Amino acid sequence: MSSGLRRKLTSYGDQGFSLFLRKAFIKAMGYSDDALDRPIVGIANTYSDFNPCHGNVPQLIEATKRGVMLAGAMPMVFPTISIHESFASPTSMYLRNLMAMETEEMIRAQPMDAVILIGGCDKTLPAQIMAAASSDIPAIFLPTGPMAVGHHKGERLGACTDCRRFWGRFRAGEIDEAEITDVNNKLASSIGTCTVMGTASTMANLTEVMGLCLPRAGSAPAAESERVRLAEETGRVAAGLAANPDAPTVRDILTPSAIRNCLVALQAMGGSTNAVVHLAAITGRLGIRLDMAELDRLGKIIPLLVDLQPSGQHYMEQFHEAGGVQTLLKAVRHEIDGSQQTIYGKTIGEVIDAAPDEPGQTIIRTVDKPLKPIGTIAVLHGNLAPRGAVIKQSAASKDLLQHEGRAVVFDSVEDMTLRIDSDDLEVSADDILVLRNAGPKGAPGMPEAGYLPIPRKLARQGVKDMVRISDARMSGTAFGTIVLHIAPEAAAGGPLAIVRTGDRIRLDVKERRIDLAIDQAEFDRRMAELGEISAAEPARGYAKLYHTRVLQADEGADFDFLQHEDLEQK
Repeated sequence: MSSGLRRKLTSYGDQGFSLFLRKAFIKAMGYSDDALDRPIVGIANTYSDFNPCHGNVPQLIEATKRGVMLAGAMPMVFPTISIHESFASPTSMYLRNLMAMETEEMIRAQPMDAVILIGGCDKTLPAQIMAAASSDIPAIFLPTGPMAVGHHKGERLGACTDCRRFWGRFRAGEIDEAEITDVNNKLASSIGTCTVMGTASTMANLTEVMGLCLPRAGSAPAAESERVRLAEETGRVAAGLAANPDAPTVRDILTPSAIRNCLVALQAMGGSTNAVVHLAAITGRLGIRLDMAELDRLGKIIPLLVDLQPSGQHYMEQFHEAGGVQTLLKAVRHEIDGSQQTIYGKTIGEVIDAAPDEPGQTIIRTVDKPLKPIGTIAVLHGNLAPRGAVIKQSAASKDLLQHEGRAVVFDSVEDMTLRIDSDDLEVSADDILVLRNAGPKGAPGMPEAGYLPIPRKLARQGVKDMVRISDARMSGTAFGTIVLHIAPEAAAGGPLAIVRTGDRIRLDVKERRIDLAIDQAEFDRRMAELGEISAAEPARGYAKLYHTRVLQADEGADFDFLQHEDLEQK
C-alpha cells in the first residue's frame, strides 16, 4: 500500500494527476517537498469551547506535533466532533456513535500512516476506540487527563461525585443558596476530566490497560507538565508506527486477552458501569461479544482495591501518585495476561514489571487487604432483565443489596422530573423507584438518569439511599443502590414495561437476581397485553438513523451496521 501523501488518493481517474493536485493545494500551506515526502501522522483535534475536559488539547497537539517531527515524520492535525457530557443534548451517549462514525471516516478518507487520537470526556475515548477498531491504520491514544481538586471549608472537592453529594444536601435543605453557589465555583478547579473514578477516568485507565496509550497516560493530571511530556512521547511513538509498514492496528492489539485484562482492572478499580456498555460496543467492532458471565465471575473473586470516589474517598491525583494503572495491574498480576502486546512495542507484563514501588501508599490496596471484599460490578438476571442488568455494588448500601420493596413507577424522565419532588408522591424509604423508557430507544440516547434523586420529602427526612432500577445509565461519578442497563429496555418490549406502582420487586445481589414478584400467569398475561411496542419514529436525519439502528445496552448501544460482520445480532 502507498504511504504518506500518496496514500488514499482522491478519485479523479488519473492517480498521477490526483497526487499532482494534492501536492499543489497543500503547498499553499507552505510545505516543502521534503516535508511532504515523510510518513504522515494524523492528529485528531477534539478541542471545543463547549468542552472544558479538553481545554488542554491545543497544548497537547503542539507537544505531539513536536514528538512526531523530532522522530522524522510529518504531523497533520484534523478536526473531529467534540462531545462534552454536560453540554450535549439530549445526552452525550446519543452522539457517541455519530462521533465514532465521523472519526472512522476521517481516518479512512485522509492520507495518514498512523493516527493520534486525543480525547478525555466520557464518550470521546470510547467513540475513538470504536472508530480505530474499525479502521485499518495504527492508532495511539492520548487521554487529556483529570482535573485538579478544589477545596471548600477544609475539605477537598472534585467533580463530579461531590457535585452530586452537595446537590443532594442542597435539595434536602442542609445548605443554602449562597453555599451551593460557592461550591459550584470550586468543584472544577482546572481543565481536565472528572477527578474521581467516573467514566472518563475509567476509560482512560482502561485505554492504558489495553495497551493503546503510554504507561501513566491514563492518570497523569491534565494541568501538569508530565501530561505534556507524555504527549511528546506519544508523537514519537506514532512516528515510528507511521514508518513501519507492519505496525499493529487496534484490531491486532485488542485480543480477547486484552479485553479480559480490562474486565479484571474494571472490577479492581471501582470503575464506571458505563464502561460495560462501551466495552461491549468496542468488542462488537472486533466481532467479539463481551463476556458478561466472565465480568460477573471476576467480580466475585477480585475485590475492590482502589480508594477513590465514588466507591472510596480519594481522587485521581492520589491514584496517579500511588503508581496508577501499573501499580493496580501489579496488584492483580495473577489474573492478568502479561503476554498481551501494546501499541508501543512492550508487553503488559513488561510494563507491570517496570512499575516503581511507592512505599507507604494506601490508595491502591493489595488483594489480601482490599478496600472492600467485593468487586465493583455485579451482573444481574431475572424476569425483569432477561438479557441482564448491572449494579455498581461497590458504591451501594450494604443493607440494600438484598431487598424487597413496593415499586413506585415513573414512565419517563419527564414524568420523574415532574413528580419526584412533589409532597403528594406516595413513597417511603423502603420502596423501589422504577424509571423506564430511558434506554437507547426510549429516551432516546440512554441518558444518565438512572441516578434517580431521592424524593425531596424523603431527603428532608435524612434518607440517603434507596433501591432504584431503570433501563438508563448512571454517571460513573454517582453512588447508591442502583440497578442499570436493564435489557431489553421498556421501549423495546422488555418486562420493565409491565411493572405497575404497588407491585413488589425483589433485588438479591448475592444471588445476582432482579425480579418482579408477581404470579407467573399474571406476568405472562401482562406481557401478552403489552403487544408490539412502536415508539414514534423521527422523520429525518441522525435521529431517524439512531432510532432505527441502535442496539440494546448489552450489545453496547452501537448501531447494528457498525458491528463486525462476524458478530451475529440477537
